Amino acid sequence: MKKITTALTLAVILSACGSGSQQQQPPAGPPEVSYVTVREEPVTLSTELPGRTSAYESSDVRPQVNGIIQARLFEEGDMVRAGQALYRIDPAPYQAQVASARAALARARAGIAASEALARRYGELVRINAISRQDTENALASAQQARADVAAQQAALRAAEIDLGRTTIRAPISGRIGRSAFTTGALVSASQAAALATIQRLDPIFVDIQQSSSDVLSLRQQMMGGELTRASGGARVRLKLENGSSYPQEGTLKFTDVTVDPTTGSQVIRAVFPNPGGLLLPGMFARAEMVEGTKSRGILVSQRAVSRDEKGGPTALVIGADGKLEQRSLTAPRTVGRDWLVTAGLKPGDKLVVEGAQNLQPGTPVKGKPYQAPQEGAPAQQQPAAQAK
Repeated sequence: MKKITTALTLAVILSACGSGSQQQQPPAGPPEVSYVTVREEPVTLSTELPGRTSAYESSDVRPQVNGIIQARLFEEGDMVRAGQALYRIDPAPYQAQVASARAALARARAGIAASEALARRYGELVRINAISRQDTENALASAQQARADVAAQQAALRAAEIDLGRTTIRAPISGRIGRSAFTTGALVSASQAAALATIQRLDPIFVDIQQSSSDVLSLRQQMMGGELTRASGGARVRLKLENGSSYPQEGTLKFTDVTVDPTTGSQVIRAVFPNPGGLLLPGMFARAEMVEGTKSRGILVSQRAVSRDEKGGPTALVIGADGKLEQRSLTAPRTVGRDWLVTAGLKPGDKLVVEGAQNLQPGTPVKGKPYQAPQEGAPAQQQPAAQAK
């Protein structure tokens, strides 16, 4: 019995010694973090701004003579072409004016024949002193006055014919016509303030974008300093419609208004979009994504690599030359897609920590490994702009 107890005691001691040796682990190495190497690359800058659509051309249809509308010659909402007849005003009074002007012209032409014949006869008689020179000059003046009367009556006839032609009101431009504000039988006048209808050309169509004058000034200064280059062929503009969908056609920037609105401090930027299907209508609200230019040497940093300090300023961790974490304060004035555009705080070649440093403090020794982009099928926007080397 004593031998059995001694054997068990030895077994327990040996087991305790063995378990103690297994619990002694080698000391752990520095934590592992993933990093990307910062590099410079051309960056296309864009901004999203509010805007409203407006017609490329717009014209009010107005009467140019007085009268009663006899007929409306179009369907509301139809496409009309320039010169197309839209309304017909009662032409009877203007037909009478044309007839009167023609009669007055005929009378003036008859009078000129008699006065010219008399002037010729007086010219022959004055050479033989049969009549006085005064009578001859009077006859010549009467002939000239008769010719002037003919010219005046020709002009009056032309004016009467123009007024008669204006009794048919025609479209001044091609486009889509709206509702008619006057019906058949309405009395209209050339001096009235209300338009009969409005025609708008909708293809192409304008989008008037509001941008603060300070942003426009900064953009111009960057272009003058060579920091940004304007895209060839004019700046490109894309639209997001009121319901959140994207407009399929891309527009181009036309001009920036030279006047700043003193009440809002903004300037109007006008872009033009093709509108073949008539999807865009005047007065619609839209958000315009405008490509401002290209920054030739930009640094893009994934948002997952940027955090905030106590004051709300952007910071990032980099692996220093001694293998320890360093915190950098960044200047990141804007986002580009899912990335930050960094203008200060990082330089090409820095090893920017992307993953693995959530609970680590600056000064901690780390073991860095190149960041591996997500496998195919993962969202492309999760990849940081800087590439691992």
